[in-house]
Amino acid sequence: MDRRLRVYNQNEFMQSEFTLPIRILLAEDHALVRTGTRRILEQHEDLRVVGEASDGRQVLELVDQLRPDVVLLDIGLPGLSGLEVARALREKQTSSRVLVLTAHDDDDYVIAMLDAGAMGYFLKTAEADDLVEAIRAVHRAEAVLHPAITAKLGRLWRRRGQAHREPGQLLSPREREVLELAARGYRNQAIAGHLFISIRTVEGHFNSILSKLGASTRVEAVLFAVARGWVSPEDEG
Repeated sequence: MDRRLRVYNQNEFMQSEFTLPIRILLAEDHALVRTGTRRILEQHEDLRVVGEASDGRQVLELVDQLRPDVVLLDIGLPGLSGLEVARALREKQTSSRVLVLTAHDDDDYVIAMLDAGAMGYFLKTAEADDLVEAIRAVHRAEAVLHPAITAKLGRLWRRRGQAHREPGQLLSPREREVLELAARGYRNQAIAGHLFISIRTVEGHFNSILSKLGASTRVEAVLFAVARGWVSPEDEG
């Protein structure tokens, strides 16, 4: 078993005086996957891999030591599973945000990881550019889901009868447009560009959506809307 724990020399990451890169901890037990992921991320100036861990306990040690902005977390880690790590980080109330990157799309895994406080859930089948944008979004405190996961959870919610809940108020046509694009994986900047509105206006729409639906996160609002058939995670064109 590969149990290497790597911490990068801080001198490797001389930061620009104008921008601070997003500091990322890779938590993955397969060395080849870690190497490939790191190479993808290192192509972007605003992303910095500050450490790697192949074991769940190592993840907790490195979070305490490095205080990364984002933990890119696999579920199937030895020592402590990714789920146990996410729960431990939530209990510690760390500022590091968790983005799950895994091959597992089982309903129970997805729900448990989101309940444990993960800000996003992505599959390893995702395109490299989509993963990069997901990391940026999680760093901005935007919850993100792989489109296949959104569709899966929407179906699950329908089966469990969540679709029968009634929102306090119906959403406006513009709010539904914003939610539709979010369900398809658009981030705030892309939503703003698509609808020809400002990012601040998009944020305002999300605040209104959360209030009307009684949702606490963007992901919860999207899943609620998908479950009711208000929006679709798939492009219709």
